[in-house]
Amino acid sequence: MLYKKNTPKFLAMIISKTNFAMIARTLKLSTFVFALVFFTSCSNDDDTFANVTVNGTRVTSSPSDFVVGDRSDFNGDIDASFTGNGGSATRIFSWNNNLTTADYNADITATSDGSFQIIVRDSEGTIVLDRTIDGGSEPDSIDGVTAVGVSGIWTVTIEVSNFNGDGSFSLSEGD
Repeated sequence: MLYKKNTPKFLAMIISKTNFAMIARTLKLSTFVFALVFFTSCSNDDDTFANVTVNGTRVTSSPSDFVVGDRSDFNGDIDASFTGNGGSATRIFSWNNNLTTADYNADITATSDGSFQIIVRDSEGTIVLDRTIDGGSEPDSIDGVTAVGVSGIWTVTIEVSNFNGDGSFSLSEGD
């Protein structure tokens, strides 16, 4: 504080008021920058979502992009998973089943309410499987063999509703 020794008192007061104003502006700017960074960098863990992945491919549209006829989205066994944080989703994909039945298995780990539903239709559109597992209750798994249907391109509908947790399901040609 050399300016106080050699500076008149009124000039020292002006200099200290100027320093105070500069410090106040710096604090305001620092507070604004901190708030901006804090609020834009935090993610919202409460966002709801539901995802379905089949044979390593995330199915994002419903129905998925496929041409029913001589091709399907998936051939062979179906190995799939799903996750949710309170979200809901319906996903539809096709599956080539060369036999007239299919073996199925599904299980969930749900922390609360919500449900998982699988509906399978044969190549003529007849429902050969329609099962639901409700979260937060037993049983938390299903398995078995579908009803007999017509071989060819089958359609699989997966619906998760208000689902919190994760799960998996599989389909393979039966008989």
